[in-house]
Amino acid sequence: MSEHILFLTGKLAEKQLRQILAAMEPDFSYMVLEMGVKVAALMTADMIGRRLKDTFGADRIIIPGRCRGDLTALSQQLGVPVERGPEEVKDLPQHFGKLAQHYDLSAYQTKIFAEIVEAPHISVEAVLARAHYFQANGADVIDIGCLPGVPFPHLTECITTLKQAGFLVSIDSLEARDLLAGGQAGADYLLSLTSQSLWIADEVAATPILIPDRHGDLDSLDAAINHFQAKNRAFIVDPILDPIHFGFTDSLVRNHAFRQRYPDLEMMLGVGNITELTHADTCGINALLLGICSELNINHILTTEVSKHACRAVREADRARRIMYAAKQHNSLPKHIAPDLLTVHDISPFPYSETEIAAIAAEIKDPSYRIQTSQTGLHVFNRDGMHTAQDPFDFYPKLQVETDGGHAFYLGVELARAEIAWQLGKRFTQDQRLNWGCAEETSESTVDLHTFKAAGSTLKKTD
Repeated sequence: MSEHILFLTGKLAEKQLRQILAAMEPDFSYMVLEMGVKVAALMTADMIGRRLKDTFGADRIIIPGRCRGDLTALSQQLGVPVERGPEEVKDLPQHFGKLAQHYDLSAYQTKIFAEIVEAPHISVEAVLARAHYFQANGADVIDIGCLPGVPFPHLTECITTLKQAGFLVSIDSLEARDLLAGGQAGADYLLSLTSQSLWIADEVAATPILIPDRHGDLDSLDAAINHFQAKNRAFIVDPILDPIHFGFTDSLVRNHAFRQRYPDLEMMLGVGNITELTHADTCGINALLLGICSELNINHILTTEVSKHACRAVREADRARRIMYAAKQHNSLPKHIAPDLLTVHDISPFPYSETEIAAIAAEIKDPSYRIQTSQTGLHVFNRDGMHTAQDPFDFYPKLQVETDGGHAFYLGVELARAEIAWQLGKRFTQDQRLNWGCAEETSESTVDLHTFKAAGSTLKKTD
């Protein structure tokens, strides 16, 4: 027996909701009930509890995504599970698609080594603070970077302090003295050993990361690999990823060739050579590089956040590895799994055409302004009509807010958001911040418009 769903909506959205449900050809039966309110977003859980006297045999009830209130209490009152649908009725098909395919993003395969490049120049306390920051953004291992010829008198103290705080730690240097001191202090990993420095690994318990003796020479790794395999000792190999125009493509081929030669060995990819040394948004770069890691079963990456444009590289890598892992587990493309990596664009930025928005505007009977976007531009409308423009300043002579500072401020903020969203191809939803994915710590909090009004402002919120 198929599930029966009751959809609650407002007068303006009822016709469109019915059309969308019919076009979906769902595998469930349904009923649409208009709740005696014009705008669906004005519905609240308390209002539904007062007005809904019959659940019509529904197995669950879906209400508009912007409906406020305690749905747990409402579900208990009605004796039927109540859940929020999408904020835009046009997103219902995707909403049900996501419900049908759930992706677990708690799992991942690739570990993130986050390097504190400036460690020799900052205090132990600052190193610890930086480590907590990296860990909060997804790092598994804190990499202590050493600089050639730069004194690092507090190296041992940095590592022991991090270990006491519960961190996994790696020491990153080509100097034997640093690597030995780091390993003796308790570092878990040594970056990086060649066949000439394998003796260091015999002195400490840390897991070595091996690099070629000569840049690009995979054959020079064979002896080191044999050395550790004979000792039944864990190790990781980094064939080196080079910056663009300095061997990048060849280095990709080299990593692939190494994986073909050694299908089961643990590998590392130094993604920072691309994110740091390419002036392009790092989110897409991280997505691509973590996709390569997923295909080649590279379970460790080394990344940094030195350049200002790479300031969220660790968080982006964390989201990318989870999405790639989920896609791989489901044998699917990395699409429609999570929107976290869509920082600048959105999958469906303009849910309504200008014609559809005009039809909605024609039904409005109150003076509050609504703002929506379509491919053609920005649209502002109320009972007096709809105005369309691509530059928010074009609206100023038409909105009659010259003497209403609060209202002008509110409309200015919302139109600025709408213009940015329209220019970039992002979803704009009035009274909500733009969603920047993993590029920003998103917050559910928004301006408390009612408090603003109570303080004496004439700010006007749309319905």
